[in-house]
Amino acid sequence: MILDAAGLALRNLFAPETRSVFWKVIGLTLLVLAGLWFVLRETFVAFAMPWVDALIPGTPEWAGWLTFIFGIFASIGLALALALLLSSVTAIIAGLFLDDVAEVIEKRDYPTDRPGTAMPIGAAMLASLKFFGIVILGNVIALFLLLVPGVNILAFFLVNGYLLGREFFEFAAMRYRSPVEARQFRSRHAGTVFVGGLVIAGFLAIPFLNLLTPLFAAGLMVHLHKILSARQVLLRA
Repeated sequence: MILDAAGLALRNLFAPETRSVFWKVIGLTLLVLAGLWFVLRETFVAFAMPWVDALIPGTPEWAGWLTFIFGIFASIGLALALALLLSSVTAIIAGLFLDDVAEVIEKRDYPTDRPGTAMPIGAAMLASLKFFGIVILGNVIALFLLLVPGVNILAFFLVNGYLLGREFFEFAAMRYRSPVEARQFRSRHAGTVFVGGLVIAGFLAIPFLNLLTPLFAAGLMVHLHKILSARQVLLRA
């Protein structure tokens, strides 16, 4: 079931119907990251460099290579900072387009079902900020757990699998259910949702492709919600 949903979500990423959303997310993410790079660099130059000059005043000309080395390490540090922000920036941008992705999937793959209800723009922006916070929280927790011997990379998958699975499944469910009903439905299928979240965490770990994690996650959970809902109807019949 989860593999089927993941396969359909991957196909949806590059489908003609979602191509415009695909390029919007990529373009806006790269634009925001470029802006963040400029802000971080200028902040570093304005505040860190004077501190370095004060720390080692009167550096002789023969030791100028120290400044060069320091500059290289600073550039690497800025790049790592952007890498840590990558998934978070993508989450907040893609969060604005999740309903567009869900609507395309529902119309194309489930044409006979009742269409879902998109969130109002205010709710969509709040959900986008929530996804941003969840991704930040997950990665901060995982970063600390990486320092614990015997946990390491497993922490990344467990934390992100739980948080991302929960949030994206509830997003898909709330297109058809109230927030309370969506949480209850997710709780009844907590194990399946968690495994789906692990698939999303695996996608998040792939460099460059992880820019599309929110779109992939939304597609996967829309399909998973549809499959679980259909199975529930059959069980009741």
